[in-house]
Amino acid sequence: MREHETRGLRLVVVLLGLTVISGLIDAVSYLGLGHVFTANMTGNVVVLGFAAAGAPGFSVRHTATSLGCFLLGAAAGGRVGRRLGEGSLRTFTRLTLAIEAVLVGASAVAAFAAPHATATRYAVIALTAVAMGLRNATVRKLDIPGLTTTTVLTMTLTGLAADSRAGGGSGHRSPRRSAAVVAMAAGAFLGAWLVLHHGLGIPLLVAAGAAGLLAVVASGRE
Repeated sequence: MREHETRGLRLVVVLLGLTVISGLIDAVSYLGLGHVFTANMTGNVVVLGFAAAGAPGFSVRHTATSLGCFLLGAAAGGRVGRRLGEGSLRTFTRLTLAIEAVLVGASAVAAFAAPHATATRYAVIALTAVAMGLRNATVRKLDIPGLTTTTVLTMTLTGLAADSRAGGGSGHRSPRRSAAVVAMAAGAFLGAWLVLHHGLGIPLLVAAGAAGLLAVVASGRE
């Protein structure tokens, strides 16, 4: 690996930081935008089923907007990955995280400008979902063992249990997987606290700032 690729935070640390941001983003979307996820699409598909069945407190329009924008972001991330993914991992990672920071920052601006407007709700859903789709495509391209996603934990928890000594495995990736679970919970706690006490703008601004910082300090090494 070229020397400049090794400068900065290892990708494992960066991905754990992004997992914290995912918990924060989903706290904002689920608690502040009408029971919709913009990072966790597994949960979002389930929520769409709830909404389609007429369960109170859920919206087909909000959930479909999130799903569609997430797919748009993932498609964009796939294109970027095919163009840059064979070159410098650091450049690829930094570029996509910078775009995520800009998108989430734009959602924070919208939340501050008109926090109670219907258009703001759709704008925040769309911008954060695109950002999360782009990020998931990036993480998939990086393919870091034990951290293949930063937005859902089902397979992480499965691997944690199945590959543990109790499950007959070596457990050598257990620390990394356990850290991802803690990171998600910490982000959700922080996001929920900020939403409940300060509204949507502050947690979105925190998420944008954190993504921007990770974009600056990320290296290209695992």
